[in-house]
Amino acid sequence: MFATIQPRRLYRQVADQIRTLIENGEFAVGERLPGERELAEKLGVSRPTIREALIALEVEGFVHIRMGSGIYVTRQREKPVLAPAEDLEGPFELLRARSLIECAIAEEAAKVVTPDHIEAMDAVLTRMAQTFNNPLTSIALDRTFHTTIAGIIENSALNRFVGELFDQRMTPYFEKLASYFESPASWREAFEEHRAIRDAIASGDPARAKSAMQFHLMQSQLRFSRSFDEELESERGHPAGGRSRSTKV
Repeated sequence: MFATIQPRRLYRQVADQIRTLIENGEFAVGERLPGERELAEKLGVSRPTIREALIALEVEGFVHIRMGSGIYVTRQREKPVLAPAEDLEGPFELLRARSLIECAIAEEAAKVVTPDHIEAMDAVLTRMAQTFNNPLTSIALDRTFHTTIAGIIENSALNRFVGELFDQRMTPYFEKLASYFESPASWREAFEEHRAIRDAIASGDPARAKSAMQFHLMQSQLRFSRSFDEELESERGHPAGGRSRSTKV
């Protein structure tokens, strides 16, 4: 039976509960799980938390996500593809942390920016404009752009921290999430947001720079927030999901 989740790395608790139900045979191999909205209501958590949990379960080999159809239980293995990692933050948790820190950095950068700093940002953007079809290169340049901005305020601790925080998006969980929602089109959107950040910092307007960075990181969260089964929900006009059985609710 599902139980309301209590605060503490919520996505991992959700994943643990669903995994236990699968291991106990509450959901059969090939069966579709309840949709994101239904799971969120049953467990008392947000849909992004559900999404993070489902990604973790897919990486571990317990479910398979079919965009526009739903989440299906896969054949259980003796060992998960990847063992659970309790110390990993969820993708949305990382993006929220980046928003808090990098907005302040952009604000400070606009106060001290020089022509050399602007040239450095332009160099990264010039390369980025040619890599929309190469995700690995785009990610690397995305990191370079954000650390370049951190470097403007000449605080090595913050520069290192921004890089380390960005690098946590290279976990299997974040990479799997990105594989569903990143595309050449999404990288073009991010590029335009990067240009807006560059222009705001170059203008020497701290408030504008903070706002541009905030918008970019908010859009990043939204790009990862589309429901795995939203097409099904839209068609039916109600939450997608598998059969509702009394033993599960």
